[in-house]
Amino acid sequence: MPWRQVQPMTERLRFITDVRRRVASFSELCRHYRISRPTGYKWVQRADQRGLDYLAELSRRPRTCPHETAPELVGALIEARRHHPGWGPRKLLRLLRRRRRGGDLPARSTVAAILRRHGLVLPRRRRRYPGHPGRPLTPMSASNVVWTADYKGQFKTGDGRYCYPLTVQDGFSRFLLACRGLTGTTYAECRPVFERLFQEYGLPEILRTDNGVPFATGALGRLSTLSVWWIRLGIHPELIEPGQPQQNGRHERMHRTLKRETARPSAPTLRSQQQRFDVFRTEYNAVRPHEALHDETPAALYTRSPRPYPSQLESLEYPGHYEVRLVSRNGGIRWNSRWVNVSHVLAGEYVGLVEIDDAEWDLYFGSLRLGRFHERLLRIEDALGHLARRKNRV
Repeated sequence: MPWRQVQPMTERLRFITDVRRRVASFSELCRHYRISRPTGYKWVQRADQRGLDYLAELSRRPRTCPHETAPELVGALIEARRHHPGWGPRKLLRLLRRRRRGGDLPARSTVAAILRRHGLVLPRRRRRYPGHPGRPLTPMSASNVVWTADYKGQFKTGDGRYCYPLTVQDGFSRFLLACRGLTGTTYAECRPVFERLFQEYGLPEILRTDNGVPFATGALGRLSTLSVWWIRLGIHPELIEPGQPQQNGRHERMHRTLKRETARPSAPTLRSQQQRFDVFRTEYNAVRPHEALHDETPAALYTRSPRPYPSQLESLEYPGHYEVRLVSRNGGIRWNSRWVNVSHVLAGEYVGLVEIDDAEWDLYFGSLRLGRFHERLLRIEDALGHLARRKNRV
């Protein structure tokens, strides 16, 4: 049986009715309705003088305010704002100060409130913050468990061209797998670098990067074209938290040495700069002792991955109880003849859905959980969406 809900207006009407019918003494009725006698007399008097329609709570807003801005000053502010719609409170006050040689003017916050009250300020569009899985916790316990990748800050070579050094390192042994000077941070340029690494050293279990392109985007699950390719290869993409480079501290420390040894000053051309990178990589791996490795060299500890680079990508396999759907070129899937948006990054790929509750499904790409599919709403909520909403509220 549901709980009985009581509204204040209903209780007042019952109280007035019982008072007029004299079902009990006034004191007993006040005790029954749990109100004081002065309160009871107030509602009876209001009902007798104004009628039962006035038993609702009255506004407690004061009728006058001694600190209220003068109406003529409010009108002058509104008129100035309409003539100068791009001006803020500070500029408007400066204009009024020139026109009114005497008298007090309101504060900037008061002017801003007046403009908002009269609909002269559009609400600022809030920035959307994509979620994040949190601090990466995978230990670098052996070679090829975690590779780290990043772009060293771009700089100009002597001929005026920008150089974007892409560096890849084994987290356990500090072995510098690659240091390639590229002309941009595009997928087309960085994929051949990773292909050569996978062919030469095999596949890692995890690739840890920051949240910049081409490693991550604002799409569902922070996936990018590059990370989709890694997942197809059986590599799990792992992201550090935004603005927390210390979570990839080993890689950042290597960048400091790389910059000192190869880019101060930079080489005359991109080709000669790459020659410097090659010399540095050879010395860093095989000659330079590393204190964190007990003065051993990274090459002495690194071993090649037992997972070879496949000559052909195999299709992703999902358990038999999963619903498998193909993401079309428009970035969506078909669900009961209805279109559901997923992500353009996954166009041409298969995703899996497993039911976890009535009309609630978890969406996976490979082993990576992307979000929650609400069947009734035909909407997918990012698995990281609650973190994004929390950041928006802060």
